[in-house]
Amino acid sequence: MSYRLAIFDFDGTLADSFPFFISVFNQIADEHGFRRVGASEAQDLRHHDTRAIMRHVGMPAWKLPLASRSFIGLMRENAARIPLFEGVREALHGLDREGVRLAIVSSNSEQNVRLVLGPHLSALFGHYECGMSVFGKAGRIRKVVKRAAVPAAHALYVGDQALDADAARRAGVAFGAVSWGYAPIETLRRVAPEREFGTPAELLHILRPPSPSHRPPV
Repeated sequence: MSYRLAIFDFDGTLADSFPFFISVFNQIADEHGFRRVGASEAQDLRHHDTRAIMRHVGMPAWKLPLASRSFIGLMRENAARIPLFEGVREALHGLDREGVRLAIVSSNSEQNVRLVLGPHLSALFGHYECGMSVFGKAGRIRKVVKRAAVPAAHALYVGDQALDADAARRAGVAFGAVSWGYAPIETLRRVAPEREFGTPAELLHILRPPSPSHRPPV
Protein backbone atom coordinates (compact mmCIF):
# COMPACT_ATOMS: atom_id res chain seq x y z
CA MET A 1 0.00 0.00 0.00
CA SER A 2 1.09 3.57 -0.71
CA TYR A 3 0.34 6.13 1.99
CA ARG A 4 -1.43 9.49 1.83
CA LEU A 5 -0.30 10.69 5.27
CA ALA A 6 3.29 10.37 6.49
CA ILE A 7 3.73 11.14 10.18
CA PHE A 8 7.32 11.55 11.31
CA ASP A 9 9.11 11.19 14.58
CA PHE A 10 11.80 13.87 14.81
CA ASP A 11 14.93 12.99 16.82
CA GLY A 12 16.85 10.22 15.08
CA THR A 13 14.40 10.21 12.17
CA LEU A 14 14.65 13.67 10.61
CA ALA A 15 17.24 15.27 12.90
CA ASP A 16 20.66 13.78 13.64
CA SER A 17 20.46 14.64 17.34
CA PHE A 18 22.02 11.50 18.85
CA PRO A 19 25.55 12.98 19.05
CA PHE A 20 24.14 16.01 20.87
CA PHE A 21 22.10 13.76 23.15
CA ILE A 22 25.25 11.84 24.11
CA SER A 23 27.18 15.07 24.65
CA VAL A 24 24.66 16.31 27.26
CA PHE A 25 23.50 12.99 28.76
CA ASN A 26 25.90 13.01 31.70
CA GLN A 27 25.10 16.65 32.45
CA ILE A 28 21.42 15.70 32.68
CA ALA A 29 22.28 12.58 34.70
CA ASP A 30 24.13 14.70 37.27
CA GLU A 31 21.27 17.19 37.42
CA HIS A 32 18.61 14.57 38.06
CA GLY A 33 20.55 11.96 40.00
CA PHE A 34 20.86 8.95 37.75
CA ARG A 35 23.94 7.12 36.51
CA ARG A 36 26.38 8.50 33.98
CA VAL A 37 27.34 6.42 30.94
CA GLY A 38 30.51 6.29 28.85
CA ALA A 39 30.55 6.77 25.09
CA SER A 40 30.97 3.05 24.27
CA GLU A 41 28.28 2.11 26.79
CA ALA A 42 25.91 4.61 25.18
CA GLN A 43 26.39 2.92 21.83
CA ASP A 44 25.59 -0.47 23.38
CA LEU A 45 22.42 0.91 24.94
CA ARG A 46 21.07 1.71 21.47
CA HIS A 47 20.19 -1.98 21.21
CA HIS A 48 17.81 -1.75 24.19
CA ASP A 49 14.38 -0.20 24.54
CA THR A 50 13.68 2.94 26.56
CA ARG A 51 12.45 1.14 29.67
CA ALA A 52 15.55 -1.07 29.75
CA ILE A 53 17.80 1.97 29.39
CA MET A 54 15.99 3.72 32.24
CA ARG A 55 16.50 0.68 34.46
CA HIS A 56 20.16 0.47 33.48
CA VAL A 57 20.91 4.06 34.51
CA GLY A 58 18.66 3.96 37.57
CA MET A 59 16.10 6.50 36.34
CA PRO A 60 12.64 6.05 37.91
CA ALA A 61 9.68 6.80 35.65
CA TRP A 62 8.79 9.97 37.56
CA LYS A 63 12.15 11.52 36.61
CA LEU A 64 11.68 11.02 32.87
CA PRO A 65 9.62 14.21 32.33
CA LEU A 66 12.21 16.22 34.28
CA ALA A 67 15.11 14.79 32.30
CA SER A 68 13.22 15.32 29.04
CA ARG A 69 12.56 18.95 29.94
CA SER A 70 16.27 19.46 30.58
CA PHE A 71 17.20 17.90 27.23
CA ILE A 72 14.63 20.01 25.38
CA GLY A 73 15.97 23.17 27.01
CA LEU A 74 19.56 22.36 26.14
CA MET A 75 18.58 21.52 22.59
CA ARG A 76 16.73 24.82 22.24
CA GLU A 77 19.92 26.64 23.24
CA ASN A 78 21.96 24.61 20.75
CA ALA A 79 19.53 24.16 17.86
CA ALA A 80 22.07 25.48 15.38
CA ARG A 81 24.29 22.47 16.20
CA ILE A 82 21.62 19.91 15.25
CA PRO A 83 21.69 18.95 11.56
CA LEU A 84 19.08 17.14 9.56
CA PHE A 85 20.19 13.83 8.12
CA GLU A 86 21.60 14.20 4.64
CA GLY A 87 18.82 13.72 2.10
CA VAL A 88 15.94 14.46 4.48
CA ARG A 89 15.30 17.92 3.05
CA GLU A 90 15.05 16.63 -0.50
CA ALA A 91 12.86 13.68 0.50
CA LEU A 92 10.38 15.89 2.34
CA HIS A 93 10.12 18.28 -0.59
CA GLY A 94 9.62 15.31 -2.92
CA LEU A 95 6.83 13.84 -0.80
CA ASP A 96 5.14 17.23 -0.60
CA ARG A 97 5.32 17.71 -4.38
CA GLU A 98 3.66 14.33 -4.88
CA GLY A 99 0.77 15.23 -2.59
CA VAL A 100 1.67 13.17 0.48
CA ARG A 101 0.45 15.00 3.57
CA LEU A 102 3.14 15.47 6.22
CA ALA A 103 2.91 15.62 10.01
CA ILE A 104 5.19 15.35 13.03
CA VAL A 105 4.57 13.55 16.33
CA SER A 106 7.56 14.02 18.62
CA SER A 107 8.33 14.10 22.32
CA ASN A 108 10.58 17.07 21.58
CA SER A 109 9.06 20.55 21.66
CA GLU A 110 7.45 22.09 18.60
CA GLN A 111 9.76 25.07 19.02
CA ASN A 112 12.85 22.87 18.76
CA VAL A 113 11.43 20.97 15.81
CA ARG A 114 10.74 24.19 13.92
CA LEU A 115 14.13 25.67 14.83
CA VAL A 116 15.99 22.68 13.41
CA LEU A 117 13.79 22.30 10.34
CA GLY A 118 13.86 25.99 9.50
CA PRO A 119 10.88 27.97 8.19
CA HIS A 120 10.69 26.50 4.70
CA LEU A 121 10.64 22.84 5.76
CA SER A 122 8.44 23.61 8.75
CA ALA A 123 5.81 24.96 6.40
CA LEU A 124 5.52 21.58 4.64
CA PHE A 125 3.99 19.98 7.74
CA GLY A 126 0.27 20.41 8.20
CA HIS A 127 0.12 18.99 11.73
CA TYR A 128 2.42 19.11 14.75
CA GLU A 129 1.86 17.14 17.94
CA CYS A 130 4.86 17.65 20.20
CA GLY A 131 6.02 17.67 23.79
CA MET A 132 4.35 14.50 25.06
CA SER A 133 6.02 11.67 26.98
CA VAL A 134 7.87 9.16 24.82
CA PHE A 135 5.23 6.69 26.06
CA GLY A 136 2.32 8.92 24.99
CA LYS A 137 2.65 9.08 21.22
CA ALA A 138 -0.22 6.75 20.28
CA GLY A 139 -2.94 9.19 21.27
CA ARG A 140 -1.21 12.01 19.41
CA ILE A 141 -0.88 9.88 16.26
CA ARG A 142 -4.60 9.13 16.42
CA LYS A 143 -5.27 12.86 16.83
CA VAL A 144 -3.24 13.70 13.73
CA VAL A 145 -4.98 11.03 11.66
CA LYS A 146 -8.39 12.36 12.74
CA ARG A 147 -7.46 15.97 11.99
CA ALA A 148 -6.04 15.03 8.59
CA ALA A 149 -9.27 13.16 7.77
CA VAL A 150 -7.27 10.29 6.30
CA PRO A 151 -8.21 6.64 6.95
CA ALA A 152 -5.77 5.05 9.39
CA ALA A 153 -5.01 2.38 6.79
CA HIS A 154 -3.50 5.11 4.60
CA ALA A 155 -1.28 6.60 7.32
CA LEU A 156 2.31 5.65 8.18
CA TYR A 157 4.29 6.63 11.26
CA VAL A 158 8.02 6.80 10.52
CA GLY A 159 10.41 6.42 13.44
CA ASP A 160 13.65 5.02 14.75
CA GLN A 161 12.76 3.21 17.99
CA ALA A 162 10.68 0.21 19.06
CA LEU A 163 8.52 2.60 21.09
CA ASP A 164 7.57 4.29 17.82
CA ALA A 165 6.45 0.96 16.40
CA ASP A 166 4.38 0.27 19.51
CA ALA A 167 2.77 3.72 19.32
CA ALA A 168 1.93 3.25 15.65
CA ARG A 169 0.33 -0.14 16.25
CA ARG A 170 -1.72 1.14 19.19
CA ALA A 171 -2.87 4.04 17.04
CA GLY A 172 -3.89 1.65 14.27
CA VAL A 173 -1.42 2.86 11.64
CA ALA A 174 1.51 1.22 9.88
CA PHE A 175 5.09 1.68 11.05
CA GLY A 176 8.07 2.61 8.89
CA ALA A 177 11.52 1.97 10.40
CA VAL A 178 14.56 4.06 9.48
CA SER A 179 18.04 2.54 9.55
CA TRP A 180 19.95 5.72 10.50
CA GLY A 181 18.42 6.60 13.89
CA TYR A 182 18.92 5.85 17.58
CA ALA A 183 18.10 2.13 17.40
CA PRO A 184 19.95 -0.19 14.99
CA ILE A 185 17.81 -1.49 12.16
CA GLU A 186 18.41 -5.07 13.36
CA THR A 187 16.59 -4.16 16.57
CA LEU A 188 13.71 -2.55 14.69
CA ARG A 189 13.28 -5.56 12.42
CA ARG A 190 12.16 -7.54 15.47
CA VAL A 191 8.93 -5.52 15.48
CA ALA A 192 8.27 -6.32 11.79
CA PRO A 193 7.79 -2.80 10.36
CA GLU A 194 5.50 -2.46 7.37
CA ARG A 195 8.19 -0.36 5.67
CA GLU A 196 11.96 -0.13 6.06
CA PHE A 197 14.04 2.80 4.83
CA GLY A 198 17.77 2.34 4.30
CA THR A 199 18.53 5.98 3.45
CA PRO A 200 16.57 9.25 3.73
CA ALA A 201 16.19 9.24 -0.06
CA GLU A 202 14.20 6.01 0.28
CA LEU A 203 11.50 7.90 2.16
CA LEU A 204 10.15 8.63 -1.31
CA HIS A 205 9.21 4.93 -1.45
CA ILE A 206 6.26 5.91 0.76
CA LEU A 207 4.65 6.82 -2.56
CA ARG A 208 4.53 3.25 -3.85
CA PRO A 209 3.63 -0.20 -2.55
CA PRO A 210 6.54 -2.30 -1.28
CA SER A 211 7.77 -5.03 -3.58
CA PRO A 212 7.20 -8.60 -2.29
CA SER A 213 10.96 -9.12 -1.93
CA HIS A 214 11.19 -6.18 0.48
CA ARG A 215 8.29 -6.98 2.76
CA PRO A 216 9.35 -7.28 6.41
CA PRO A 217 9.37 -10.73 8.03
CA VAL A 218 6.37 -11.66 10.16
